[in-house]
Amino acid sequence: MSALEKTMHLGRLPPRPPLPGSGSSQSGAKMRMGPGRKRDFSPVPWSQYFESMEDVEVENETGKDTFRVYKSGSEGPVLLLLHGGGHSALSWAVFTAAIISRVQCRIVALDLRGHGETKVKNSEDLSAETMAKDVGNVVEAMYGDLPPPIMLIGHSMGGAIAVHTASSNLVPSLLGLCMIDVVEGTAMDALNSMQNFLRGRPKTFKSLENAVEWSVKSGQIRNLESARVSMVGQVKQCEGITSPEGSKSIVEGIIEEEEEDEEGSESVNKRKKEDDMEGLPSETQNLLLFLQTKKDHPYTWRIELAKTEKYWDGWFRGLSNLFLSCPIPKLLLLAGVDRLDKDLTIGQMQGKFQMQVLPQCGHAVHEDAPDKVAEAVATFLIRHRFAEPIGGFQCVFPGC
Repeated sequence: MSALEKTMHLGRLPPRPPLPGSGSSQSGAKMRMGPGRKRDFSPVPWSQYFESMEDVEVENETGKDTFRVYKSGSEGPVLLLLHGGGHSALSWAVFTAAIISRVQCRIVALDLRGHGETKVKNSEDLSAETMAKDVGNVVEAMYGDLPPPIMLIGHSMGGAIAVHTASSNLVPSLLGLCMIDVVEGTAMDALNSMQNFLRGRPKTFKSLENAVEWSVKSGQIRNLESARVSMVGQVKQCEGITSPEGSKSIVEGIIEEEEEDEEGSESVNKRKKEDDMEGLPSETQNLLLFLQTKKDHPYTWRIELAKTEKYWDGWFRGLSNLFLSCPIPKLLLLAGVDRLDKDLTIGQMQGKFQMQVLPQCGHAVHEDAPDKVAEAVATFLIRHRFAEPIGGFQCVFPGC
């Protein structure tokens, strides 16, 4: 397991034809392109994978919170999908298209608080308890007192929140639980190096295409098809800067002059900018440089994960025993068997949950190999008679 993967730990159907320039969703391997052909890093809209989008309002003591969900399917159990830290519901897009072609089910992919397009009063409270309550509140807001059968599926941080939600009995109709590549022992070990990983990421991107390209080439997401829809939920346009009116007018004037001189060389523009700033107060010069960075790199991360550090321990400590104690059928999907800790190893030997290892994947297993994850989840659903197969899907029951 690579250092990057460690730090990022906080039935069979013909594969769908990939989007142009995306490569196959079955494999996280490097795509080979023909001579003269370039890989397409342009973003893809959610509507190519989900049927609808909804903003679910939840009443609380301080007012209303709005949670973004993406949905597909009209029959069968609800698969409530919870993404990992820093990601969004869009990370489940390609998986959604794969699973609904295999079994009768309904998909609800949720943007957790502080992530994606969800808007809450206190977006900085990312405690396991608060986010688990959010999940229960969204289910109640969507379905009332009689929710349909629901299976919780979560990746990384989302897997931990799924377990906390299940162990607190916040979803009364819960029938199954699935964690994807999150294990207490490995996660706790990785927390010490998480800040170093976050500091090593780019802080800004010139465009959405640039963000998608970085995610694939860095190995964060090994599947270009998923990255093209998923990264839209991870980054946002940089917000404007509020400054005193005097400084603002100077800043706008300099930036406008620089934009008008499009035919000048880069060195001329640089000298002009330096000449314009000469004699200005240092605070104004710093503001100018910051705004120029914003202009050149208009996208940044939606959430500053480094600031959530105080919640990391609460997400993962005691997770293995909580998972094992949930009295419902359970599935654990891992990118490598070396991720198992002692408690889960013993539990797996005792048959307390079903486990499947999906090799040649990075940490974002459901994005790197969405068809394989869909096959594993569909087989689990059919095995426990939670859902009916469709489209000629044939179960292949794993040995563990």
